[in-house]
Order: sequence, then structure tokens, then C-alpha cells
Amino acid sequence: MPPHRTTVTKTLRRFAAVLSAAALGAGLLAGCGSGSADKPSGDTAAATGGAFPLTVEHAFGSTRITKAPQRVVSVGYTDDQAILAFGIKPVGMVDQYPNPPGKTPDINTQWPWVKDKWGDTRPDVIMNNGDPGPNYEKIAALRPDLIIAVYSEIDQAAYDRLSKIAPTVGRTKGEKEPFSAPWQDNAVHIAKALGKADEGAKLVQGIQDKLDAARKAHPEFADRTAVAVSWYKDSVAPFTTTDVRGRLVSGIGFKGAPEIDKLAAGSFYTVLSPERIDLIDVDRIFVIADQADQDALKRFELFANLPAVKNGKVSYLLDSEGPAIGAAMSQGTLLSLPYAIDELVKSAG
Repeated sequence: MPPHRTTVTKTLRRFAAVLSAAALGAGLLAGCGSGSADKPSGDTAAATGGAFPLTVEHAFGSTRITKAPQRVVSVGYTDDQAILAFGIKPVGMVDQYPNPPGKTPDINTQWPWVKDKWGDTRPDVIMNNGDPGPNYEKIAALRPDLIIAVYSEIDQAAYDRLSKIAPTVGRTKGEKEPFSAPWQDNAVHIAKALGKADEGAKLVQGIQDKLDAARKAHPEFADRTAVAVSWYKDSVAPFTTTDVRGRLVSGIGFKGAPEIDKLAAGSFYTVLSPERIDLIDVDRIFVIADQADQDALKRFELFANLPAVKNGKVSYLLDSEGPAIGAAMSQGTLLSLPYAIDELVKSAG
């Protein structure tokens, strides 16, 4: 799969949430056990309090939510983290990054920015990265009272099917292409569905303040162009300025490379042919890839000959391995962004 969104179309989608982990050497596949997620956590009701009933408008219409949800299923690749940010543990989620063979618990519940939030809870996996769609039977068996499918590529037919199981909130109304909405919009959208709109706005503002502080502390970034890239199918795969990774790079002050957007033609990333390697001839390159792909990219002569590479202006950020800075950037959630911002600024210094 390409980068993480989740797969390149699929991969790209999540990569686009994430270049898909698989494509980037990470993955989005994996499954996790059910465990204690079968019952709502003890603090769920308190965490979901708010003014109900409420109605949320989205890309597929509008959804009426009559009471604070207690059993939430996350169908979006990273929606589980937004839900967790409000103290609610989803009973079902997408397995975005494949778990290393034989390793437990699932890596998607162990990122530094979510581990404490999940605690000992192990949600059921209702879709693996790269699957054609969610497992509807498994979702129904979880008896959800709300389904969140915001950072997702579901279509109208999938939405209609999910809505027969439980009230379902799709991606934001103004989002023309899946995974193209700003992270701020997605966060506020999910917060509203949970009855936590005010809290969501405060969390978003806190992250925006962190970005503003990074730009203020590093005014030199404003004069430099930068791009985030991955290694996909033996080629350099840069992310667009509208992708969550691209937005984060510009968010800390760098200028983007809009020519990449034109070549991507609406996708969240593109794969560069050898003659277009000039598109990443920028001042700073952020490479999001695990070690094997980083090593392959370094051996790619066209990349190695770029001025930024020769001058040491490349930040190599592991995706799902080690500190997983790439995963934090790709997920772009209320929980991962504070960590991603700190590490991204540090790597660019």
C-alpha cells in the first residue's frame, strides 16, 4: 500500500491518514482481541455528557443522536483517537498499522500518545487496513449506539448499511475527497457527535496554540520550503500540502510545494517518476518511513543527489518503529498531534 492513510488508494487513504503503513513499511492491517472492550468503560457516561438530543450534519445527510453514546464503534482509520481524547473507549476500531508478528497487545493501542488512554481495554477490530470495507456483522454484534466514520472512505451504500445498525456520522459535509478535511474540522465534527463540542474546540485551540508557538520560536522556517515524503513501490512518494502531514509541516512554519498538489490531482500523495524528482528539491525533507524503507531510499541515487540530502537537510522519521513520529504525524489526531509537533520541530532544528 502506499503511504498511510491507510492503503494507496486504500493505502493512500489511510496514509492519507495516515502513507499507508503498509506501503510505508508499516502497515495498516492487523487484528486485535476483544477483551474488556465488550463493556463500556466505567467513566463513559460521564465523559460523553452533553446536550442531547442533537443532530450532526455530514457528507451523507444528517444524523440524530438522542442520548449520550456508551458503545461507540470507530470506522474511520483514526477516529478512535479522537473518541479517546474525550475519555471514551471505542468498543470497535480499525486496525490501521499491522501488528508485528507474535506481538501483543496490538500496536494501535500502544502508541505513546494513546497507551494510557486505552489502559487494559482491548477493542475489537472491525476492519484491517487494506480491507475493502468494515465487517458489518462484527459491528452489529458489538451493539453500538453510535458509529463514527469520519476519517474514512466509506460511500453512500456503506453509510446506509451502517446506519441500519446504529446512528452513523460520516465525514464532514464540506469534504469533497476522503481524507482531505483539515484535522481541526474532523476533531470538532467528532466532538459534536459525542456531545462535547465545547471541549473539542478547546482541545483544537490548544494544539493550534502549540503550532503558533513553534512558528514563533523558529521564524527561520518561514523562509524555507519543505515536504514530507515516503518510499512507495521503489519510488519517492511525497504528500500534498492538503494532506495531514503536509498541513503539519506548514503548520510549524515551512512553505509547502504546491506543484506536488497539481501532480497528485486530488490524491493525498503522488509517486514521482525519475524526471520529476525536482519537485522535492526543497530546503528541508521529512522522510516518514521505517528503517528498511529509509535504507532503500538512501540508496536511491536520484534522492541521494538532491542538494537537501547532500547538505544534511533531511529528517528521517520512523513510521511505526521506535518513537513512531511518522505514525503520530500521519494520524494527525487530538492525541497524536502534540507529540508529533514536538518531535517534528526537534528534528528540523
